Amino acid sequence: MSSRHILTAVAWPYASGPRHIGHVAGFGVPSDVFSRYQRMAGNEVLMVSGTDEHGTPILVAAEQEGVSPKELADRYNRIIEEDLVSLGLSYDLFTRTTTRNHHKVSQDIFTTLHENGYIFPKTTMGAISPTTGRTLPDRYIEGICPICAFPHARGDQCDNCGNQLDPIDLIEPRSRINGETPIFVEGEHYFLDLPAFVDTLSAWLATRTNWRPNVLRFALNLLEDVKPRSYTRDLDWGVPVPLDGWRDRPDKRIYVWFDAVVGYLSASIEWARRTGDPEAWRPFWQAEDARGYYFMGKDNIVFHAEIWPAQLTGYNGDGARGGTPGPLGKLHLPHEVVSSEFLTMEAKKFSSSRGVGILVRDFLSRYDPDALRYYLAVAGPETSDTDFTWAEFLRRNNDELVAGWGNLVNRSISMAAKNVGAIPRCGALSGVDQALLSRSSAAFGPVGDLLGRSRQKEAVREAMKVVADANRYLSDQAPWKLSDEPARRDTVLHVALQVVDDCKALLTPFLPHSAQQVHELLGGTGTWSAMPALREVEDLDGGTPYSVIMGEYGGEQATWQSTPLPEGRPLTPPTPVFKKLDPSIVDTELERLESAAAE
Repeated sequence: MSSRHILTAVAWPYASGPRHIGHVAGFGVPSDVFSRYQRMAGNEVLMVSGTDEHGTPILVAAEQEGVSPKELADRYNRIIEEDLVSLGLSYDLFTRTTTRNHHKVSQDIFTTLHENGYIFPKTTMGAISPTTGRTLPDRYIEGICPICAFPHARGDQCDNCGNQLDPIDLIEPRSRINGETPIFVEGEHYFLDLPAFVDTLSAWLATRTNWRPNVLRFALNLLEDVKPRSYTRDLDWGVPVPLDGWRDRPDKRIYVWFDAVVGYLSASIEWARRTGDPEAWRPFWQAEDARGYYFMGKDNIVFHAEIWPAQLTGYNGDGARGGTPGPLGKLHLPHEVVSSEFLTMEAKKFSSSRGVGILVRDFLSRYDPDALRYYLAVAGPETSDTDFTWAEFLRRNNDELVAGWGNLVNRSISMAAKNVGAIPRCGALSGVDQALLSRSSAAFGPVGDLLGRSRQKEAVREAMKVVADANRYLSDQAPWKLSDEPARRDTVLHVALQVVDDCKALLTPFLPHSAQQVHELLGGTGTWSAMPALREVEDLDGGTPYSVIMGEYGGEQATWQSTPLPEGRPLTPPTPVFKKLDPSIVDTELERLESAAAE
């Protein structure tokens, strides 16, 4: 496979609180599995994201806690970053939307759209809280859908019928913050002329044959009844509107959703500036070989399959009104929108306010990150809503990770260390030996193909089938019975270790922490699978310092192929790679869940 430039654009977690495992099931683990595979396959990868820190929800949360929006965003940004690092998510840059760089890029996009005629002023009716006088964002208003009568439609769209809505369209609208009925007042705002992009976006979506069918259907349905969308909001917390008469207004800001999606571009530009080559972002956005993959949960499809492509189309001057590309030049639209469905917990929807779910850091305080990564890969909400249960987590960990993969690693290396003290010499291969080695080395093709198409559940299952074949081979060949045939014993053990090394590579995208352990147990040195790290940095444009996630992934050894093990490399008796969990954890965790819900 020839090398490509791969942009992995990961949905921005909102900095209004810590994230739970349902969040990372959608945006986190799938994007990292994909990026790690692409790096191993020899592609140039840029994985970017950050915390989304603007908008009314931050203001509401800050007010409830008695702190400023910046203080709240700072606190939760750090918690989220620490959790993502602990999970091993290999961001090239994880930044923030409160940087001056992000503000500038967001304003550049707005200015070009305005100059090209795709943003226009309009007097509109906005929803206001009667008790606070504050604007209520569309998503903070619920009511009955006027089209399908769904009782929990949001102010921007109905999740039941998929139609776009305005808050004033809702029947019996109510605030999700405190249940009060909003009042609607006139105000001037700037709107993105989405209808001007329908033809261009329809033609583009017609070429997206690689998308998951449910995502493509949803995206196409969005274009059937498109209306202009408000690009600005009545807020004092966000990116200022870069127009004369608006630039210095304390009560008008760019709508948080319109600046958040620009973050993929602003983070790419910031990454390039931080790595010493300010133009290094361009191949990922403009090269002919570049492909952009956007990872998120299904509630974000509208902004990634319609709004952001419309912004890019208008910036490129390719909508119905034409126009001139902005100062950055033409930018690629998404190659694929990789949307996951929802993860529930013990048959209940995740809800921090109702105590349903488990925060990432709480989970990782009790269980290994690779145990969570494996569960989300093999049983996560890839194409349908999926229920997380503690009983299934226990089973997957003990029966598949510990008794399957961990057992293969432990017994093969233990026997080789005990009998030889090194990777044994490989003698004449039997037909059974050849068959297993061929099976193992050939798995890189189909598993890699599945990973490249984000069919991660099927990919990890295929990799684990090789693990099962290797365990069966060891049991059938029984090297512990071959003490009087040392040459044959050593050949069997060499074959087993070679397949362990192959499986280590096949499972690296899913299990990077344990892959590094297996690398070292096989006598390897240096970094096999690199990990992200937190860095304290200065704002590149003179703002306040902040922290980012970055990593040195170029020096890792992980490659997507079978690599012959060197005979004679010293081995020492291994320690278990995975922890077997006591069945009592199920009752313990269910009690925690019930206790949290009762508070």
